[in-house]
Amino acid sequence: MSSPVSGAVSWPAGVQEAAEVVSARPVGAYTHLVLRAPEAALRAQPGQFVACGVGDSGMLLRRSLSLHAADPEAGTLEVVVAAAGPGTRLLAAKRPGDVVPTTAPLGRPFPLPATSSPTPAVVIGGGYGAAPLPWLARVLTAAGSRVVGVVGAASADRLLGTSAVDDATALDGIADAVVVTTDDGSLGAQGRVTDALPEVLLELAELGEPAVYACGPMPMLRSVQTTTREVLGDQARTWLAVEESMACGVGVCMTCVLPVAQDDDDGVRRTRMLRACTAGPVFDGDALRWDAIGAAAHLRGGALVPEDAVGAPRPGGH
Repeated sequence: MSSPVSGAVSWPAGVQEAAEVVSARPVGAYTHLVLRAPEAALRAQPGQFVACGVGDSGMLLRRSLSLHAADPEAGTLEVVVAAAGPGTRLLAAKRPGDVVPTTAPLGRPFPLPATSSPTPAVVIGGGYGAAPLPWLARVLTAAGSRVVGVVGAASADRLLGTSAVDDATALDGIADAVVVTTDDGSLGAQGRVTDALPEVLLELAELGEPAVYACGPMPMLRSVQTTTREVLGDQARTWLAVEESMACGVGVCMTCVLPVAQDDDDGVRRTRMLRACTAGPVFDGDALRWDAIGAAAHLRGGALVPEDAVGAPRPGGH
């Protein structure tokens, strides 16, 4: 199957900057930060992320956050912070004038349509995973694509990407249509994003082979991949930005390793354990080994090493 999208082979390393906080404001349950980082802003693309220092000597590891937007002219990056632990709580508490050590842009961005004719696309976000989608949708619509957004969360206060929560971070006015779901029915349709996905995919499939972009928790991404395959079959093409824990963000610590199956130059498909921070965070949904991802109950995220992976331990040590 030919791919409707293409991506670059490698990406340059991020630059380190002492980013001044330009603005900080609440967006539902989250905090939207604008950071002055002019060098990174010139290079950043949708789907990449920034590693932020938290400003506490007791927490040396940086926190990796999806880029919501970059403005090369203003020299700024935008992120959405979910205060889930001590480090992200410190970031969410930043105020204008504070300085945040940053390394950005990091990782591979979302591949964009490579065909000469516009490619219909759906962009899907769960919770603050919707952060990079308005930027991506803006790029896609500028290329002539019809774009439908689907955003969901457990409840209305955990939503992002809809004007019902916040205009500045919304897909409304950028995408051609936006569908909102919540698990508890507090806003939009009750249910999950994948409940609304089949109808959206069938509508877009009338215009061509849709490209599916998603960012959110791994269970949601797995469901997006399964649903897209069930509805579109061989037409399915998914690009998923994973939310794996990244202790360093630059490929050193190996905490974000995932099993990924790719065709080698000899035409043989092999599975390798790849770092999400450098080989991703955006992966072809067909390449992720879902049989091993989240397969160990004792792991919070992460994945087992498939027995057929390159370099995997063999029974008896052979």
